[in-house]
Amino acid sequence: MNLIARSSGDSSIGTIPLSLTLKPSCGLPGDYEFPTDSAALIRLLRAQTDLPGTVLQHFEDDIRAGFNPRLLGVELNDNVLEKIGYFID
Repeated sequence: MNLIARSSGDSSIGTIPLSLTLKPSCGLPGDYEFPTDSAALIRLLRAQTDLPGTVLQHFEDDIRAGFNPRLLGVELNDNVLEKIGYFID
């Protein structure tokens, strides 16, 4: 999956509200918007992916800087996708 984070509001307590777009990395249709926040997203990515800590730190830094960071080709298992509402047929 390709993950694109966009800020969806102001941060007043340290976490940043986000809209996370999930796009299949193989080019098939199936975009999905997931409302979350920066802390919950980073926790999910740390626990459910094998992305290196440095990649996640850079992603989090870009969120805090106001960028719309992307993570491309992230492997998320079906359980994680179902948990966030991206249902697998």
